[in-house]
Amino acid sequence: MRTLLNLLSVMLVSLSLLSFQIQASNSTQHESSPYLVLKEVGNNLFNRIAANQKEIKKFPLLMRDIVEEELMPAIDYRYASYKILGKHLKKTTKEQRAEFSEAMRRYLVRTYATALMKYNNQQVIFEADKPTKGKKIVSVKTQIVDLNAPTIDVIFKMRQNKKTGQWKAFDMVVEGISLLSSKQAELSHKIAKQGVEQVTLELAVLTK
Repeated sequence: MRTLLNLLSVMLVSLSLLSFQIQASNSTQHESSPYLVLKEVGNNLFNRIAANQKEIKKFPLLMRDIVEEELMPAIDYRYASYKILGKHLKKTTKEQRAEFSEAMRRYLVRTYATALMKYNNQQVIFEADKPTKGKKIVSVKTQIVDLNAPTIDVIFKMRQNKKTGQWKAFDMVVEGISLLSSKQAELSHKIAKQGVEQVTLELAVLTK
């Protein structure tokens, strides 16, 4: 039985498969299909990591640069941040929401970079392309195959931007655990007790 920590590590490694080069793609076909985006992204991101293995081992912080440049532009961190704030969202100011979202973005950069350091050539099987006409949020199924561990089923939650048509990741579920819901449960009580500004500061400290 995997521990929650191990599950979250797998989730974070898997999430990075989803979101490389979405903004860089000008293909209408790829923008209109989260399934095709997912397949292309997985190949592109890990090819880059593989090509820079020696440099990453010498300079681990390089992984943060890769995440910052290639991954974060395709993560809907603001939408995810608002979902994490949940019932507290209406009680925050515009400035507080912006600061919390930025702190969460930086937290994710560090977390994704740490998780990606654990990547070890696992095979990923992508769900076949399906019509998404009229849908703004789609669940995309994948499987992570490791010869030394049981196959893991992962569901990616993707949301299409109304203006750009781009699909971005905001959550994922593996073995019944949602990364978004887990973070919301962790922070909700803290926000209620300490306030969003204090929680924002604590997140910022974690990114240093």
